[in-house]
Amino acid sequence: MDYERIKEKLSILADAAKYDVSCSSSGSKRKNTTKGLGDSSGMGICHSYTEDGRCVSLLKILLTNHCIFDCAYCVTRKSNDIKRAAFKVQEVVDLTINFYRRNYIEGLFLSSGIFKDADYTMERLIQVAKKLRLEENFNGYIHLKSIPGASDELMREAGLYADRLSVNIEIPTKSGLKLLAPDKKHEDFIKPMEKVKNEIIQYKQESKLIRSTPKYAPAGQSTQMIVGASGESDRDIMYSATFFYKKYNMKRVYYSGYVPVTNDSRLPAMGSQVPLLRENRLYQTDWLLRFYEFDVRELLNEDNLNLDLEVDPKLSWALRNRHLFPVDINRVEKRLLLRVPGIGLKSVNKILHARKFRKLNWEHLKNIGIAMNRAKYFITCDSRDFEVKEPSSEYLKNVILGTSSGKFRKDISSQLSLF
Repeated sequence: MDYERIKEKLSILADAAKYDVSCSSSGSKRKNTTKGLGDSSGMGICHSYTEDGRCVSLLKILLTNHCIFDCAYCVTRKSNDIKRAAFKVQEVVDLTINFYRRNYIEGLFLSSGIFKDADYTMERLIQVAKKLRLEENFNGYIHLKSIPGASDELMREAGLYADRLSVNIEIPTKSGLKLLAPDKKHEDFIKPMEKVKNEIIQYKQESKLIRSTPKYAPAGQSTQMIVGASGESDRDIMYSATFFYKKYNMKRVYYSGYVPVTNDSRLPAMGSQVPLLRENRLYQTDWLLRFYEFDVRELLNEDNLNLDLEVDPKLSWALRNRHLFPVDINRVEKRLLLRVPGIGLKSVNKILHARKFRKLNWEHLKNIGIAMNRAKYFITCDSRDFEVKEPSSEYLKNVILGTSSGKFRKDISSQLSLF
C-alpha cells in the first residue's frame, strides 16, 4: 500500500467532507452478537464536537471529490480548480477498520461527489458498507449519503447495510436549486427520500411478523439545507424543513450556513459568510417544532419572515404574545407551560410531577432549574406575584437581555444552552 498517497487522499477528501454537518448517529442500535468489531448502541455514538458544534468523531470522508455537476455553491463543482482524488472501495474499508482499532473513530460517515452517474456512485458507496458488514464483521455505525437520482434497487440495498441514509436537499426551494444547480432536478432528491421512507415502514411491519427480518436503516434518514446561498428567508427554510419532517418522516433536518468557496455572481459576495448565530436560531426553531408543540406558522409568517438574532425563538414568540401571560405555574396546561421562556422540556416534566404534591413557589422553581431571568416575567406561582411593569415588549426584551449573561450577544455557546 502506498501510505503517502493514501495520506494525501485522506487529507483532500476529509477536508472536502467538512461542509456536510448531518452526521449525527443517534437512533441506531446494532448489537455485536457475532464477535465482530464494534457496536452501535441505542443511545447513539459519543462524539467529540468542535467549537462551532460540528461532529468530528466519525471517519468523515468523500469517496471522491470528482463531480459531473457544476453547482455554484459547492467546492467540488466540476469547474472549480481544486486538487482531485478518489478512494478505492477497499481503501475506505481498510481506513475504517484501522482507525477503529486505534480508537480514533467509532463509525463511518461516507459521502461522495457524483462521477459517471448516480447509480455508478451509489454502487460504490454500498460496496464499502457491504464489505465492512459482511467481510470485516463490522457492527459500528455507518452513515451513507444517498446519491440524488439513484435507483430504487440501490436505495433498498443501501439501507440493509447502513444505519442511517441521508440525501441533502441542499437548497431549500425549487427556484433556488434551479438558479444555483441547474443540472439537478428537485425530483431526483425526492425519489430516494420516498423510497427510504417506504422501505423503513415495510421492514418494520415485516419484523412484527418475522423476527429474522433484517434491520433497514435503523437510525432513519436525514437531510441538510444550505442557509444563505440563495436568499431564502428563515420562513422559507423552516417551511421546507416542516414539509420534509411530515412527508418523509425525517429524523433530522440539518442547517448549514453558506461558506463562500467559489466566486460566482449568483452567490453572496466572497467573505459574507452566514453568521453561526443564524444557524443556531434555525436549530432552536427546529427543536421547538419537534419537541415543544409549536406550529411553524406561529414562529415564522408574513409578519415575521426571519428569526430575531438577539433572542431565542421561544422568547421572541412570547414577547409577541404577551396577552397569553402571565400563566399560573400550578394550573397551566402542559402545552402553554412548554411555551414559557426559560423553562425547558425536562423542567416542564419536573413541574408537572412536583405540583401533584404541593403548590410550587419561586424557591421550588429555582431548585428545579428554570431560567428565572426570563421565566419570571411570564409566570405566577404560590408566592408573591412578580408584577411586570414594563409597558412594551420591546422594553421587556431589553430588560431580559440586560439581565442575561454579559456574553449573550457575542458568545455562541451561551445560545446553545437556552433550552
